[in-house]
Amino acid sequence: MDRFQAMQVFVRVVDANSFTRAADSLSLPRTTVTTIIQNLERLLGVRLLNRTTRRIGLTPDGAGYYQHCVRILADVEETEACFQEAALRLKGRLRIDVPTCIGRLILIPSLCDFHDKYPDVELVLGLGDRPVDMVQEAVDCVIRAGDLEDSSLVARRIGTLQTVTCASPTYVARHGMPQTIEALRDHHAVHYFSSRSGRNCAWDFKVDGKHQEVDMKGTVSVNEAGAYLDCGLKGFGLIQVARYMALPHLQTGELIEVLPQWKPSPTAISVLYPQSRQLSPKVRAFTDWVAELFAGCPLLSGRDETDPAAGTCGVYQRQLGMPSAMTMAAPQQQPVLAEAPPARRRTAREEAAEYAL
Repeated sequence: MDRFQAMQVFVRVVDANSFTRAADSLSLPRTTVTTIIQNLERLLGVRLLNRTTRRIGLTPDGAGYYQHCVRILADVEETEACFQEAALRLKGRLRIDVPTCIGRLILIPSLCDFHDKYPDVELVLGLGDRPVDMVQEAVDCVIRAGDLEDSSLVARRIGTLQTVTCASPTYVARHGMPQTIEALRDHHAVHYFSSRSGRNCAWDFKVDGKHQEVDMKGTVSVNEAGAYLDCGLKGFGLIQVARYMALPHLQTGELIEVLPQWKPSPTAISVLYPQSRQLSPKVRAFTDWVAELFAGCPLLSGRDETDPAAGTCGVYQRQLGMPSAMTMAAPQQQPVLAEAPPARRRTAREEAAEYAL
């Protein structure tokens, strides 16, 4: 029996929590996987797995053997990677999971660059705001905002999420513009609830260097960032949304920043992966790439659009529909001067202020 293959099969069965899924991921017949596990148990003289018709569970001996196998396989993978040309032949499937808006607005527009660097890596990109079971769903790494809750995961911080409090001109026209944090208790908010706990996320501000939470009333709650932004644009209430999502709407006047002197607390953005996969060259390559992507844009690295680097930030330019560097470098025709300049169009903030009087 090939003991190294047996270790790989055993770890994959445990990670997938299924003989069938493990067999599919290894391109082996299910009967072969079953036979390998039976032969491994016979060789070791212990039972590694408790099997029922619905689930698979590790025995105490199986749990100990699993930890040893994970370390051995990781050591072998790292050793092999050290003797390969860096990034030249990284290949195989890499499954990641990211929040929908980060995937659509940040990762997907830049994936051609990742593919150019690692053409043999098949990237399986899951989009959603729900928590995933990385082991059971065989996910290699995830991008998440907020504090690390699962101590079995390793976190690498790649950016900082700036959040802005804002409202639509329609909402401001109906309910007025709050001038103090205390006044928020008389306003309505669109709530964002956690898919894990079902509880609404707290409204948070940084006042005099301290965090301050505010209880907000609301009639609408959602659990997806794009839908949350849409509700704010439709005037259902105040929202606290990622600045990179709100920026184009703030620029056009579809949203108005509320209480700009008191910012919501920033949130860390991290790549998370199981401890057993922290040495995977594919995970390391993706993490390095996405960290560089985030570092290159002020909106994702703790700064804002006033930073001089914003002019060269691809994410910032795409969000605002700004011309590319090539377009900006092209010669421009001289404008034709009109006899008289047109009257300045009032901003949405000015119109909303008039309605609020």
